[in-house]
Amino acid sequence: MKISIITVCYNSEKTIEDTIKSVISQDYKNIEYIIVDGGSTDGTLEIINSYKENISKLISEPDDGIYDAMNKGVAIATGELIGILNSDDLFASSDILSQVAQQVSNVSNEAIFYGAIAIVDRYDVDLVKRHYSVKNFTTSKLKLGIMPPHPATFIPKSIYRKVGYYKTDYKIAADFELYVRVTIKHKLPVKNLDLHVVKMREGGVSTTGLNFFKISSGEMVKALRENGINSHPLITSLRLPLKWWSKVTGKAL
Repeated sequence: MKISIITVCYNSEKTIEDTIKSVISQDYKNIEYIIVDGGSTDGTLEIINSYKENISKLISEPDDGIYDAMNKGVAIATGELIGILNSDDLFASSDILSQVAQQVSNVSNEAIFYGAIAIVDRYDVDLVKRHYSVKNFTTSKLKLGIMPPHPATFIPKSIYRKVGYYKTDYKIAADFELYVRVTIKHKLPVKNLDLHVVKMREGGVSTTGLNFFKISSGEMVKALRENGINSHPLITSLRLPLKWWSKVTGKAL
């Protein structure tokens, strides 16, 4: 099975090398590595080009935001399974894609697969601050604004063909909307890999700030309503105390 890994970046010279190294050091060899750069003006492209022999496809051009860039990568991916690794994240170990491939190959039906993430210090990726995982996924958790971590999610190319790509009119929650569309509208299953897949540096766009929380809550309501589920920002805001409880207790959501 070929696995396509897509990294979207823009002016990511401080972190992109760690991300690239974590992909090319995988012991699973049937990897297609795609980088979609938004036209970086710092040293990002120089770093990428220094690893060009290990990169299958590179797009570097202006885009209409992160989800438009993701869609570009998905559109040219030829792997049966697609994962998206952000430009400031890295795989948790060098054998993680081998473990993912082994589990996915044992599932005969079409499904989304997800694991857990370790949220690490921005400057010391070996310093784990906390973990984020969703132990037993149900669509009822989506209705509360809780979704599996997108950086640890793998989606078959066939599902993208069936349900469509990321909606670019979302600023933060297009990944949430895709989960809703796949699981609620199209009723496709989601499988927990029970693996820590990714180390994610703390301080990402969708994890910090009251303004981002307000925007994401509104977009989650929009996503649910667009897919036939009535909702309200007060309902999706319930994820905040639930995530706080998970952080304090160390238990999965």
